[in-house]
Amino acid sequence: MRVSLNTQIFLGALTGIALGLLFAGLGPESSSAKQGIYLCGLVGGVFIDMLKMVLAPLIFTSIAVGVANLRVHSQLHKVWISTLGFFVLSMALAIVLGLSAANLFEPGKGLNLDLFHNATQGFAAKQMTFAEFIAGFLHSLFVNPFTALAQSNVLAIVVFAMLLGIALVVGGERYRNILALMQEGLELMLRLVGWIMHLAPIGIMALLAQLLATQNLALLSSLAKFVAVIIGTTLLHGFVVLPLLLFLVTRVSPLRFFRGSREALLTAFATSSSSATLPVTLRCVEQHLHVKPGIAGFVIPLGATINMDGTALYEASAALFVANLAGIELDLAQQLIVFFTTMMAAIGAPGIPSAGMVTMVMVLQSVGLPAEAVAILLPIDRLLDTVRTMVNVEGDMVGSLVVQTWVEPDNA
Repeated sequence: MRVSLNTQIFLGALTGIALGLLFAGLGPESSSAKQGIYLCGLVGGVFIDMLKMVLAPLIFTSIAVGVANLRVHSQLHKVWISTLGFFVLSMALAIVLGLSAANLFEPGKGLNLDLFHNATQGFAAKQMTFAEFIAGFLHSLFVNPFTALAQSNVLAIVVFAMLLGIALVVGGERYRNILALMQEGLELMLRLVGWIMHLAPIGIMALLAQLLATQNLALLSSLAKFVAVIIGTTLLHGFVVLPLLLFLVTRVSPLRFFRGSREALLTAFATSSSSATLPVTLRCVEQHLHVKPGIAGFVIPLGATINMDGTALYEASAALFVANLAGIELDLAQQLIVFFTTMMAAIGAPGIPSAGMVTMVMVLQSVGLPAEAVAILLPIDRLLDTVRTMVNVEGDMVGSLVVQTWVEPDNA
C-alpha cells in the first residue's frame, strides 16, 4: 500500500521535530549537532531553491491560461461577469478579514527567528507618502516581461499574464495555437512541481530540524495561536459573512442554505478537495437550492478553479504571521501588495495541493518575506485545509444563488 504525500509530509515533519530536539539536546558546541544542522540547512535550502525555480513560469502559465479559458464562456455575458464580480467581492472580504485578524491578534509577534535573518537582510521598509506609493506601485506593475520572469518579479508577471490572457480571449480562434502552447506549458510546469513535491517530506524534515535546533520552543505556542486565529476567522467568514451576503442579495435564509448544502460541505471537509466535491456540490445546488442547471453548470466548476475564499484568507494571514516571525513590520502599502497578490494567487493557482505551496511562496516573496517559512506552514496545512476547503465550496454555492438572483430578470 502506497503512503500518500500528505502522510509522507506529516511523517517528515515529525522526524524533523525529533531531529531538531535531538540537535538542541546535544548543545551548540557538539560537532555532531553542528554537522547535522549544516546538512539540514543544505538540504532545506536546495528544496526552497527548487520551489523558487518553478515559481515564475508556473504563475505566468497558470494565470494566462486561466483567464484565456473564459473565452469558451464568452456567450454568457452577464452570467460570467456577475460570477467574476461576486468571486472578487467574496475573496476581497475574506482577505480583509484575514489581514484584520492577523493585525489584531499578532500571532508570532516578538519571536524574531534567527533562521530568517539572512533571508531578510535586504528587506527595507520605506516610508512613502500615499501618492509616492501609488506612483511606485503602478510603475512596478508594467515591466519588460522577460526581465520580470528573470527577476521573479511576481506582480509584473501577474499583470502581463492577465493581459496576455485577455488578448487570447479577444483573439478567439485566431490564437488557438498559442493558447494550446500555453496549456502545454502549464502542464509541463505542473509535472515539474509534482517531481519537486516528491522531495517535500525530506525538505520539510530538514528545514524543521534546523529551525527547532536553533530556536526556542516559543515557536510552537505561536503556531498554535496562528492555527486558532485561522480556524476562527475562516469559520467566521463561512458562517457569518457569506450567509449575510447571501441573505442581503437573495433573501435566502442561512438555515435553508445550510440545510440544502450540508452534503457538499461535509464532503469538502472530509476530502479537502473542491474538485472531488464538485459532483456533490452540483447536486446540492440544483436539487436542494434550486439553482438553474445553466447557471450552476457554469458557476460551480469555475468557482472550484478560481474562487478560493478560505485559501485567500489563509495566505493573507500567513504572510503577516511570517512577517511577525521574521521581525518585520508590514506597513499599509505592503499589506495592500499582500492583498493584491493573494487575490491573484487564489484566482490563478491550479487546483492541486502541491501548487498551493508555490503560491504561498509567491505571496511571501511579493513583499520580500522568506520563502523558508513554508517549513513552518506546511505541517499544519493539512489540518487547516479541511476547514478552508469547506468554505471554498460554500463560497461557490453562495455565488451560484447570488448570480441567479442578479441575472434572473434577463432570463425570464
